[in-house]
Amino acid sequence: MTHRHFIIHKPYGYLSQFVSDPKKQKKKRVLTELYDFPDGTMAIGRLDEDSEGLLLLTTDGKVSEYVRSSKIEKEYYAQVDGVIIDEAIAKLQQGVEVSIEGVHYVTKPCVASILKQDPGFPERSRRVRDDRHGPTSWVSITLTEGKYRQVRKMTAAVGFPTLRLVRVRIGAILLNGLPTGAVKEVDTFPLTS
Repeated sequence: MTHRHFIIHKPYGYLSQFVSDPKKQKKKRVLTELYDFPDGTMAIGRLDEDSEGLLLLTTDGKVSEYVRSSKIEKEYYAQVDGVIIDEAIAKLQQGVEVSIEGVHYVTKPCVASILKQDPGFPERSRRVRDDRHGPTSWVSITLTEGKYRQVRKMTAAVGFPTLRLVRVRIGAILLNGLPTGAVKEVDTFPLTS
């Protein structure tokens, strides 16, 4: 059996799934609105509805398991409320205590740094906010784990809640200007450089 692999730029407001739950009051936007994916396609890891950026899809469960493992780094750019300070970055790097589904957890050490300039992402469908509400800043966070809403919980734990979250890298695969909503089919995932 030949497996198929896809790289997409998941837009804000979409679920990382293929079928909307008809029991929900509002119909949620799903990935099948972006492309006609083959049967058996699965998202590798997830980005929640409010998050954007790089998402890998595959029909190969073994590839999915490998990418979700702690062997593959995932890098995120988070726009945070306020001007983030070095002390907060140091705490993120060391690991912070968060609550994941009611269980207290200390995140693993990670790579975190302040982005000196706005990464220049296009405006999303729902604006983050305007300057009247105070300054914002951007931080890069690279993880080898992926707990539920982890980056958001981490930045909140150090006093700088996430306003916008964009995954920009998985292993050696970069978002690199892929337009929002674009889908690119690839032969393999180049996960290591």
